[in-house]
Amino acid sequence: MSFPISEASPIRFSAALPARADVVVIGGGVIGVMTAWFLREKGLSVVVCEKGRIAAEQSGRNWGWVRQQGRDPGELPIMVESLSIWKQLALQMGDGLGFKQTGVLYLAKTEAEIAGFEAWTEHSRAHQLDTRLLTADETLGMLKGAVSPWKGGLFTGSDARAEPWVAVPALATAAVEKGVMIREACAVRGLDLSAGKVAGVVTEAGRIACDHVVVAAGAWSRLFLGSLGIRIPQLSVLASVAATEPMPEIFPGNAADDDFAFRRRADGGYSIAPGARHDFFIGRDAFESFGVYLPVLKKDFRSTNFRAAAPKGFPDGWGTPRRWALDRESPFERQRVLNPAPKMRTLSAVQESFARAFPSLGRPKLKSAWAGMIDSLPDVVPIVDHAPIPGLTIATGMSGHGFGIGPGMGRVVADLVTGRPAGHDLSRFRLSRFSDGSPIRPGPSL
Repeated sequence: MSFPISEASPIRFSAALPARADVVVIGGGVIGVMTAWFLREKGLSVVVCEKGRIAAEQSGRNWGWVRQQGRDPGELPIMVESLSIWKQLALQMGDGLGFKQTGVLYLAKTEAEIAGFEAWTEHSRAHQLDTRLLTADETLGMLKGAVSPWKGGLFTGSDARAEPWVAVPALATAAVEKGVMIREACAVRGLDLSAGKVAGVVTEAGRIACDHVVVAAGAWSRLFLGSLGIRIPQLSVLASVAATEPMPEIFPGNAADDDFAFRRRADGGYSIAPGARHDFFIGRDAFESFGVYLPVLKKDFRSTNFRAAAPKGFPDGWGTPRRWALDRESPFERQRVLNPAPKMRTLSAVQESFARAFPSLGRPKLKSAWAGMIDSLPDVVPIVDHAPIPGLTIATGMSGHGFGIGPGMGRVVADLVTGRPAGHDLSRFRLSRFSDGSPIRPGPSL
């Protein structure tokens, strides 16, 4: 399969739509796939409807980090569970996920960053993680050939990496073997409601009767929910990534500072990306949500490059309809896969930062580059909650943290759908936090 997965990629999942299912999951990213996985393990009949291809958007375009380190305290317990699930999956599925526990290393250039690392270790101790603070010499000792003047680091050796665009389709294949029905190129246009409750979904290929629906549609969730009268302040940012040609190993795991981030790849190269910078297209939703995003903008304004307008057909595009008839083509069919162009100037700066840090290797040569749209919320943690419509559950806004936490979050969402105890405090992720007067508290900026 070519990368990135696109609308031109062959359809791999083409289950016939049943007349009825217990649950329909909207979205074939890691959250949707793993939610379906755990719902099926509970004995429910589950259909995953993906408008484009499994893992074609951010679930297949991310850095491939499976990290506990630096997580928001609300996410951390679920991430600890998720890492345990990743390890079980790797035992069951072998090398097909590209999963390896090679550690995550954060690099500090300032004393303020060191202080932030030190403060976060309180959370690592609470969960018995193997996180440790590193001196400048210890940090340089972990990175072969490094000369950059980092003042120290934060390292969690049990953290891991995997190959996203390979792992998520592999998990989808395993879910199908469990009995999950997955249909690609099948957009859900809207819900069929009866007496105000979920009675089914209307897809481009027909209706499926069901009592429960999970919206795990990533960057498209706000558009879909908005058509139902449910307002969430989700926006999307563009993140550019590149794969280098094979290089000598400088570090087996994942590392980042403010300028660049890298992850060792199975092919002997590295995935490299900006450490903190991203691009944001200004659309209608951005204007509506400006006020609620002020706290996070004030905290980290310089990391955002503002662009004039969202591309045509994108969820926040100026011409993208906010309402549509369920018997007509929807915006989800007009834009099957978000495939934005990477910002090569940004990636060029990453190459230069890498060369300065590792002068013996010089500027890394790129063999491919891509970009994805990260679904974000103002406090940089997701919404995982029941919607105001009975039978509808929301799991979106993973804010760039979804790949690693996907298996654990899928288990949590499955229990939420079935009314069982989630085993974790989900109050941080409640939908009402954006309407009940609660202060917006962005998570750690590590």
